[in-house]
Amino acid sequence: MKYLIIVLILFSTVTGFSQSIQLVPEKMDTVHVKVSEATYKGKKAVRVIGNNYNAEELAIIKNIMFNDGTIELDVSGDRLPGTDTSFRGFIGLAFRLQNEKDTLKYECFYLRPTLGRDEDQLRRNHSTQYISAPNYPWQLLRKETPGVYESYADMVAGEWTHLKIKVEGQKAWLYINAASQPALIVNDLKLGNSKGTLALWIGPGTDGYFSNLKITNQ
Repeated sequence: MKYLIIVLILFSTVTGFSQSIQLVPEKMDTVHVKVSEATYKGKKAVRVIGNNYNAEELAIIKNIMFNDGTIELDVSGDRLPGTDTSFRGFIGLAFRLQNEKDTLKYECFYLRPTLGRDEDQLRRNHSTQYISAPNYPWQLLRKETPGVYESYADMVAGEWTHLKIKVEGQKAWLYINAASQPALIVNDLKLGNSKGTLALWIGPGTDGYFSNLKITNQ
């Protein structure tokens, strides 16, 4: 029996340790958002709504440390009723988040769900996005390197979309739903090979739902 235990320990060390993270409001630090428990389209979830369109909107998950590995979760984003049509239901995940002298630094993949089936191809090409706070917002990345940090993926606003984010060193890959190939590849994460926590991320005017968070550390 003791040899079996040793083998199992060695196996878990080599392959990484997976864990499902319970998403409940009391296990999060909120930054300009309101978080509540919900059941949405058949899934137990948390609902995240922002309260400041001009600031960070995050629900930071406590007691998680992530460097390399895989993150998976289900998200659903749509416009809040009555918001401007320029809002896209922005929703995603921030990772390797650090708080340095009251400045939040993080990498982030997010979606613009209302663009997933837009009739304008250029807007479709902005369906997925990478950003890095605080120095690389989407506006700067699109201006300096158009098309490099955003791409198209099929999605529907208000419906569940599965995200898988794979991170290794300074590289990251974003997979949408059951796709075997990534929708977006980033070869130069702006914070380098860093370490930090995770946060549920939304943009202005978003009604966001998050469910089934799972991480596998390398």
